[in-house]
Order: sequence, then structure tokens, then C-alpha cells
Amino acid sequence: MQFRQQALARLQSPEELDLPVRFARPQGWLVLSVTVVVMAAASVWAVTGSVSSTVDAPAVLTHGEGSYILQSPAAGQVTAVLAKEGERLPADAPVLKVRTADGEAVVRTVAAGRITALAATLGQIISTGANVAAVEKVADADDPLYATVYVPAQHAASVAEGAAVDLTVQTVPSQEYGVLRGHVKSVDRTAQSAQRIAAFLGDSGLGKQFTKDGRPVAVLVRLDPSPSTKSGYRWSSKDGPPYRLTSMTLASGAIRVAAQRPVDWLLP
Repeated sequence: MQFRQQALARLQSPEELDLPVRFARPQGWLVLSVTVVVMAAASVWAVTGSVSSTVDAPAVLTHGEGSYILQSPAAGQVTAVLAKEGERLPADAPVLKVRTADGEAVVRTVAAGRITALAATLGQIISTGANVAAVEKVADADDPLYATVYVPAQHAASVAEGAAVDLTVQTVPSQEYGVLRGHVKSVDRTAQSAQRIAAFLGDSGLGKQFTKDGRPVAVLVRLDPSPSTKSGYRWSSKDGPPYRLTSMTLASGAIRVAAQRPVDWLLP
């Protein structure tokens, strides 16, 4: 009822033509000014700015030349195991002795390296070409580690040499010690098969694991050195973990790819 009386009173009152017209309050001008400034800044950033993104992929720490799988040249029974896991051997060093129908055969290393796995045991019957050991190609204990990141093939074109890489190492708590820093050393543009990955890493299981979603591309990452850390490499934290890293440790890599301009997303 009160609202109706006010409406009737307004209709009966003369026009207030002598009062000045207020276009906007000062608060309104302030809001309008801020909006214009924000829109102008956004327009400039859309033309000149860029958005960085990353490609995430599984990785493994290795020495630069990888590994190889040692196979038996003859069939027979293993009579002696002459090497131990973790032992570093020169080229042509004896690893196993095998008794064959024609006498005794010796399985020897093809190249210098470290025995990362022994698949043959004393008394075991093996066939010709059987996998008996995995050997990592490393001649010196101080040889630097690298990371091999297996990037999905559809993202390989966006990965450039020198790109920054952050590695979350499986054996290092990232909440406490952060991530391992590195840069892309090289990109192998050929898609990797499970067999090729297994031959390089000396592990058929990793070959299957890294190709379960398709054939990836191998990206070799050089780890940033740091003489002030126990591991010898640079981390996002000051000191990193209080121990050294070992090869064949799994990790997850985040590679920063080429920056993209946001205006490209808006244009058809």
C-alpha cells in the first residue's frame, strides 16, 4: 500500500527539470578507470606475452652410453659365475663358465661396464642366445649421470635442445629435497620400440613399461652439476639429498617446451 502511494505521488509531482543530472558517482569512475587499465594491460599481454608449458614423461637416470644385454654364445649348464652385480669389468672380461657338449665355454663382456643384473645362476641350463646379464657401459665411477626422458611422439616437435628440465627422482622425497635440474642435450626424433629401449637400458621390463601407450621419443638430459651438493648435481632446494644418485633410478621429467602466445589461442 505504501509503495502505491509513493508511485501516485511521483506521477502527480511536476518534473524536476531544475535539478542537475548526475551521470556517475566518483566510485563509479574509479571502477571504470580500473576496468579500462586492466583491459588495456590484458590486450598488450595477449599480443606481446607468452605462456610456457611443460611436457611430462617417464624418465630413468643412466650413464650416457646406456647398457647392453649379454647373451650366451652356447647352450649348456652354468658351472661358474665369475662376476657379481655392481662389479665394474673391462671389455672381454669373463662373466660365466658354461659346460657344453663340445667342452667349456666362457661368456665374456662385450664392452667395459658395470654388471647391473645377473640372470644366470650356478647349475642353470641355458640355451644359445639366452640373456645372462645386463651391463651398463661405464668405465669410471665418476662418469656423469644423464637422464633419458621418454616423451610421447606427438610432443617431440616442441622439445628443443637446451630446454630446462625438472626431474622428480623416485628415490628422493621431493617435498623435502625438491627436484633435480637439467637441460636437454639431444633429442632422438626416431620413435623407440620396446626392443630398442630394452637394448639401451638392459631391461626388457622398462622397454614394455615405456611403450605401453605407444612408441615414445628418447630425450637425453644433461644434469646440471653442482660441487656444493652431496649428489654432485643441482636441485631446486639448496643442498638436495644427502647421498649420491645411482644409475637405473626411475624418475619423472617435466620439460619446458617452446612458449606460445596467448593471442594464437583466440585467432581462428
